[in-house]
Amino acid sequence: MRKPDFDHVVAAAVDVSGEREIVVIGSQAILASVDDPPPALVESMELDVYPLNDPEKAEEIDAALGDGSPFQGTFGFYAHGVGPETVKAPAGWEERLIKVAVPPRPAQKVEPVAYCLELHDLVLAKCAAGRERDWDYARTMLERELVGLDELLGRVGEMPVPAATQTRITAMLKGIGVQLGLTTQAG
Repeated sequence: MRKPDFDHVVAAAVDVSGEREIVVIGSQAILASVDDPPPALVESMELDVYPLNDPEKAEEIDAALGDGSPFQGTFGFYAHGVGPETVKAPAGWEERLIKVAVPPRPAQKVEPVAYCLELHDLVLAKCAAGRERDWDYARTMLERELVGLDELLGRVGEMPVPAATQTRITAMLKGIGVQLGLTTQAG
């Protein structure tokens, strides 16, 4: 997905939901913070979204713009309507969202706004999912110095996941750090 695709999906989600503010929580939230992200980080054609002020309208977005929809068939990318409970980011992630003005579509009467996960929160939310592709995402973010290992490790304990999952995430991140030759403040 490219930034124009991101903008298109957010603007379309505004049209479908009637809500001006859209939260973006998946991997493509990187497009709010990084102008030219590594291609490996923007491979997905899916934008995970929900309306900030009425998350239940995510179902409408999913129905109109989701996987297998005419929207996807026409443009090759789509919206996945999710809810805020989907986010497994550290406590306070809502206050760290990155606000991005999105160009309105022709005839759109409001200027859409996207609120995207901050990069450390994004990586940790991906780590909570724990799929191989999520670890590859974390590795690339660290390798490209888009996130810091110490900041990631410092937030793991604030994640809404079981202690065993926090321990696994910490171990995996430290392992990636060792592979990349990164050091932490703790040594």
